[in-house]
Amino acid sequence: MDIVLVTTIIASLFLVIAAADPLAAYLRLPYSVILACLGMLIGVAAIFFLRTELTDALNPVAEAILALPIRSNVFLYVFLPTLLFQVTLGVNPRRMLDDWVPILVLAVVAVVVATLAVGYALSAASTLPIAACLLIGAIVSTTDPSAVVGIFRSISAPRRLSRIIEGESLLNDAAAIALFGLFMGFVRLGMPDPTLSDAFAQFPILIAGGALVGWLAARIAVWVMAFFARFELALISVSVALPYLAYIGAEQSVGASGVIAVVAAGLTLNLTGPARLPPVAWANLREVWNLLAHWAGALIFILAALLIPRLLEEVRASDFILIVVVTLAAVVARALILFGLMPLLSALRLSPVVERPYRAAILWGGLRGAVTLALALAVTESFRVPLEVKRLVGILATGFTLFTLLVQGTTLRWVIGRLGLDRLSPLDAALSNQVVAVALQTVREDVARVSENYELTRETVRSEAKRFGERLDGAVKAAEDNAAISDRDRITLGLIALAGAERDTILARFRERAISARLSEQILTEADRLIEAARTGGRTGYQRAARKSLRYDRAFRVAVVLNNRLGLAGPLARMTADRFEVLLSQRLILRDLSGFIDKRIRRIHGRRVAELLHELQTRRIERVETALEGLRLQYPGYAEELERRFIRRTALRLEAREYEAMREDGLIGSELYTALVQEIDVRRLKAEERPKLDLAVQKAELVRQFELFSGLDERSLKRLTRALRTRYVDEDDVIVQRDSAPKSVFFVASGAVELETANQTWRLGRGDMFGQMAILMQKPRRTEVRAIAPSTLLVLDEARFVKLLKRSKGLQEAVRATAEKRGLSNDAFTLPDLVAPKA
Repeated sequence: MDIVLVTTIIASLFLVIAAADPLAAYLRLPYSVILACLGMLIGVAAIFFLRTELTDALNPVAEAILALPIRSNVFLYVFLPTLLFQVTLGVNPRRMLDDWVPILVLAVVAVVVATLAVGYALSAASTLPIAACLLIGAIVSTTDPSAVVGIFRSISAPRRLSRIIEGESLLNDAAAIALFGLFMGFVRLGMPDPTLSDAFAQFPILIAGGALVGWLAARIAVWVMAFFARFELALISVSVALPYLAYIGAEQSVGASGVIAVVAAGLTLNLTGPARLPPVAWANLREVWNLLAHWAGALIFILAALLIPRLLEEVRASDFILIVVVTLAAVVARALILFGLMPLLSALRLSPVVERPYRAAILWGGLRGAVTLALALAVTESFRVPLEVKRLVGILATGFTLFTLLVQGTTLRWVIGRLGLDRLSPLDAALSNQVVAVALQTVREDVARVSENYELTRETVRSEAKRFGERLDGAVKAAEDNAAISDRDRITLGLIALAGAERDTILARFRERAISARLSEQILTEADRLIEAARTGGRTGYQRAARKSLRYDRAFRVAVVLNNRLGLAGPLARMTADRFEVLLSQRLILRDLSGFIDKRIRRIHGRRVAELLHELQTRRIERVETALEGLRLQYPGYAEELERRFIRRTALRLEAREYEAMREDGLIGSELYTALVQEIDVRRLKAEERPKLDLAVQKAELVRQFELFSGLDERSLKRLTRALRTRYVDEDDVIVQRDSAPKSVFFVASGAVELETANQTWRLGRGDMFGQMAILMQKPRRTEVRAIAPSTLLVLDEARFVKLLKRSKGLQEAVRATAEKRGLSNDAFTLPDLVAPKA
């Protein structure tokens, strides 16, 4: 084939891709539907000009289009890894973990259910063997929800819902292709009736093997990319190689799922890359992948659509009945998941509540596309598959894909309109009138100022002011007519706006490189949780989410166990340093939001709502300060090092801004500007390095701060430091339960706890101890102890406490003081005799 002609055709396809986006916007149709239609038109036109007798001038072009080397391997090995890898870089893995149950239900359970439903329905309606029917079910079970996600974003649907659909798109193809590989193997081997146990026995191996290969490949790639950190193009080149090597390595080397390998590699890079790579390089890497995925997604749709006329050449009248069977079975299977299983998961609080209109939109928006056609093409290319199976696979997969694209895709926006999802809620509609009135008042003041500064014609200004005033009066009247927004709703809307402003501030700090990329994603995750919590739970939900953001998560607790029991301090030191930096960043960001409340929220929602938001914000700042102060006490000096690092990074940012302004003003040339920026980059790399946190040294210093241990010699202090275990507790955690056996004594290193016994309550803070009286009295505990703030406790077991009590006069005096405070006589307990410390 002439390379010039092929190059011309490929270049022309890029022109088609360029025209598809504005055409989709003009026709208000999904982008994938437009691409598929254009691809089919090109294929039909090529067949027409090749067979018509009207002209032979276009025959070479038509022959070249129909002879393009479009094979299933091109889709599966070239385009699919690109699409999947880009999606993994664009999602937030931490937020996906919050919704892993609904994501897995839609992505895995729904695929299995659709495969079985289509397979058995087709088996009952045709003479195909069950293995071939299940193969067709796996082919048509993969969905492309990009259309419904795009529409959900345009109508401001809940972010959590869009994220669940995106998570489905990430894992859906992996599950469907894994099932396809299983049943394709049975069809090639001539096993017409495999049992489900035979089919699904290999499924875990495919998943686990692919995940392991992807994770290992990504870890190696991240190490290499960190080594090339100064060379951005080299770094991006390594990222381009990663998904293909992971896919081929899993498929060809270990016989696992290449799709799972690509997903695992992308998620691993997404989690570890921001911490190891320069922020600018990471941002540019994602931009490059966005462009690659855009081209790959468009080409895979167009090239797959070119195949549709050929795949339908041998269609028969009886095949249309089977297409209807496949369509009905697939739609019913998806409806069972959305309207049967999803509400059950919501009732069990394993999934967010998805309202019925949104579930209907997701059902109708389950389009099929290029992946379905690529898998069908792979079947038609296999010489081991019987001819009739090839023919029916190509026709049924193509017919079902056409139904989803041409029927569901073209009517999706109309369905969403009929469901009322494109209209504002009554609350938002009432609020919009007030927002417009406030905005127009501000605009009137700014326009008057501009008119005065430019000395515009008085008559022109007067006529325009009159016209604008009429619009303002109408907006004010509409706002007064809809003023019946309750204070509760105003507080909810104010909290949503406040959390949104917090998110914008975090992004601005990240762009200014005041916050690292990895930690900015963590803080952004918390801001997203605040928005969703305020939207669903109002003030109570917002406060609950704010408190939860300060809690020690499961990974932190695992790191504590590794440190205390195995002596592995690295994970705990890293997470503690992260917590330090996150708390410092949160404190600065929260202080910046006071101006937003006064300047923006007060004008829309009034003084009372603004004052309440100020109060809630003050409480959040106090909680952050408490948590930060606890870390300061536990690790003195480390917070100051982080603050110095923040100041250095801020100074470098401002310095770079000044140089850029000087270049734009023509005060310095490009050569000098480049040299100055390179110097700043070198200093910025040094400033990015975080000071090392030594847990062992800090723990020893923490023990020395307790007055209870002031009488111990140096040797005893070292022995005590080794014996003490660190325990981190969150607000409202129960530390000691009533009637439990006394086994340990607790020392409060930071935070605060509350003791409750016999209708009496005591609060203890840093330097206090509890749990000792039950041990000395040899009775079950009569006190319940609960943390009232995130706290750090040092724990000593009973035997070591008794030994320590024999050697510390100060500790014995503290025990007596505690007993006297609680009204216990000295006869109620027995203190051991003091023993002089050994020389």
